[in-house]
Order: sequence, then structure tokens, then C-alpha cells
Amino acid sequence: MEAFTTRPELRGTFGMVASTHWLASAAGMAVLERGGNAFDAAVAAGFTLQVVEPHLNGPGGEVPALFYSVDRGEPLTLCGQGVAPAAATIERFRELGHELIPGTGVLAACVPGAFGGWLLLLQEFGTWSLDDVLAFAIDYADNGFPVVGGMHLSIARQADLIAGWPASSDLYLPIPEMGTQFRNPVLASTYRRIVEESAGGSRDEQIDRARELFYKGFVADEIHRFCEAEDGLLTRDDLAAWRATLEPVVSFDYGETTVCKTGPWGAGPVALQQLALLEGFDVAGLSEAEFVHVVTECAKLAFADRDALYGDVDVPLETLLSREYNDTRRALVGDDASSAYEPGMGRLPKLVQAEQMAGAGEPTRGDTVHLDVVDRWGNMISEGGCTAPRSFRRSAGRWERVRRCSGWRKDCRPRCVPAHDHAQLSRPGSHCAGASRGSPGARRAATNRSSGRSTSSCGTSIED
Repeated sequence: MEAFTTRPELRGTFGMVASTHWLASAAGMAVLERGGNAFDAAVAAGFTLQVVEPHLNGPGGEVPALFYSVDRGEPLTLCGQGVAPAAATIERFRELGHELIPGTGVLAACVPGAFGGWLLLLQEFGTWSLDDVLAFAIDYADNGFPVVGGMHLSIARQADLIAGWPASSDLYLPIPEMGTQFRNPVLASTYRRIVEESAGGSRDEQIDRARELFYKGFVADEIHRFCEAEDGLLTRDDLAAWRATLEPVVSFDYGETTVCKTGPWGAGPVALQQLALLEGFDVAGLSEAEFVHVVTECAKLAFADRDALYGDVDVPLETLLSREYNDTRRALVGDDASSAYEPGMGRLPKLVQAEQMAGAGEPTRGDTVHLDVVDRWGNMISEGGCTAPRSFRRSAGRWERVRRCSGWRKDCRPRCVPAHDHAQLSRPGSHCAGASRGSPGARRAATNRSSGRSTSSCGTSIED
């Protein structure tokens, strides 16, 4: 009997791209068709997603990714997660009268890590030039793309908030109807200027200059000017001091499978903790009801640890994934559902009673963008961009979505908002581009037109 699936299984030998938007998948496949590797394709598709799904990600967001390079022979983590401004201290927010870090506006802004993350991947593992990978995004931003239902709905839900920010209002209002062509010429001109001013010299020199233009040049200058004028905390120095990094993965062996995740600056390791707990059960021998019960109870235990510990300077992952620790935690799983939510170490953040703010809810019904690429040489990457935008703001004159690497502030240490937790090649709702030469999806990439832009933030608490 064949396993049930809501999507067909796609197979091939040349390469494959899966993402949350068909234009990004087509762009990535076009890169593979023209000889680029998985990392070139991922960068092209990632920048395209910023344009065509502005309600789910954008240049103000971040890039967490897991990938495998055949040349390096090991899985690695790409951390394109920007940090909170240096001035974003507990004392400063309290001086401004906030019990919660605002979920919208310039005080929610952190260093935008997506641009630097994609450039690091391109420089270290790609083969294409920056102007070639950015060509798709620039073209779609210039010439437009059809508005999808999620984008229309997100803008409609936040129309009043958008109206308060003039540049965002100019771009997104009146609310664009589904199927209409949407353009973002300012984003196109920004990326085009970066390409033009970074031109010349070697490929590495071009990428280095582009990074400098964004984090130390005219983009940083505009972000600094705007945040200063609006009493924000993000400065040119914050942008200049930050760099995307490559890190070892965190992994756990479950049976014959090694599962890899990001470090605890994201939520990835919580999946490994769940596997470490489930390892002590005969999962295959459980009834359907028992399976749901056991998996749910183990998830509660793992997520309680996440909420208490992740994002701290020193997260004891070796202990959290150890056999001894999980034997002790597993013993808490009984026959009945537990109402307890207690970590095995550390402490949970305390709830703050504060007035509901814009940006603290979830206006999109969606989650984030996602992107997977595999090439004919065996290189692979799985990336999850920004979480769904909870706010619209006008940083640098556009609608942006931002995330900070701090879920709350404790003793002036940043705590991470849980990042994304996925590593599958495809999932319901993904759009796959073909797996062989001459794929229609690849050929359509040059003719379909697209654009847009966005970012999000979280309403995070301040605690002693």
C-alpha cells in the first residue's frame, strides 16, 4: 500500500528547487539550468522571495539555513540573524515607558541580516556574480508580479497601521487586489545601485563592496538617518559591527539518521530534544492515540527547556541532549496528559501584563518563507526566512519586517526569538521547479514578472 500524500513525489537527477512561491522556484531552477550550483540558486531564489512575498519576508529580515557542501564534506549552519541594537537595553526601554519591547516601529528594529547572510553563502560556496543572482529580484521589482491572496489579506488587516507610515502607505495603499500587478521600484533601484557601485575587480571584491555598501554605505546611512529622526535605537555602528557567520550544526543521532539543526539562537535544537526524549519509547509499537500522547508530552518538556534557556550566552546543549538528562525528563511522561509546563533547568520568563500593541498579534495566517535546493553535484541547502510579519513600518522609507535575536531582556543579555524549525525538501504549499534539463519552470523564469518587499517584529517582554 502506498503512503498517503497530498503532493506528488518528485524525482530527478539534475536538480530541484522547492519554495513558497512559484517565481522563486523558477528563478532557482533557471540558475541550475544555466550551470549554477545549489548555493547560487538559493541566493537568487532567496532574493526573489523578498520581492514576491513581501508579507512573509524581506530585506529587513534574516536568513537561517542548513546546508551541505560537497567540497567541504560536512553540514554547516548559515547564521544570517541580525542582532538587537547596542542601545536596546532594559534601562533604555523603561526610560521610554515600555513594559514590552514594541512590536512595530523603529524600536522593534534589529540589524537586517538577510543581505549579509546571502552574500556570505554566495561568496564562500557559490560561483555566480552578485549581479547575476540579483537580476531576477531586480527584474520582478521593476516590472511587477501578481498579488497573491496572502499578501492582499495581510495588507488589508494592517491597512490602518500602514496608513500611519507615509512611505509604506505610498507603496501598499490602496490595498492591491488579488491578481493585479505589483511593483516595488525603490527596492529595484536600491539593489541596482548596489550592483552598479560594487562592479569591477574580482567576484570576491564585488561581493565585499556590496556588503560594505549595505552595512557601511548608503543603505546604512539611510537606516541611521531614519531611525535617528524617529527616535529609534538602531545605528550605523550597529550595522557596521555585524557580520553573518558560518557555524557547526547541532546534531542528534536518532536510529540510523543524523538530524541537524541550528544552534540555540534559533529554535532548531528543540526538535533534537524531542527526538532524544522519544528515543526511549517504542514509537513504532504505539497505537495512534498513544503515539499522539507521547509525542505531545515530549514536546511540552522540550519546549519548556527552550523557553527557559535558548538565546542565553551559554546554553547547555550537551546536557540537554544527553542520555542521563533525557532519561530523567522522560520519566515525567505519564499515562495522562500533564498540565505542567516546567523546564528541567533554568527558569521560564514571567508574563508581563501590558497593553496590547500593534505588532503583538499575528495578522497573516501564514508563517514564513521556505526554500530548498539540491543540485546535480550533491550540494543541498534548506533555508527558512523571516517569520510572518506582525507589523508594518517605514524603516528606510519602505514597509519592512524585522526580527531581533532577543525574545526578552534579562540581565542585559539578548534572548532569541525562536527561529524556524524545518529541514524537509518540500512541504504542502511549496512550489517545486522541475528536476531535469529543459524544465518548463526554468524556462518560465525569464518571462514571468515579479516584485514587493517586507519585514516583521515581535512584541517581546522586559524582565529583571
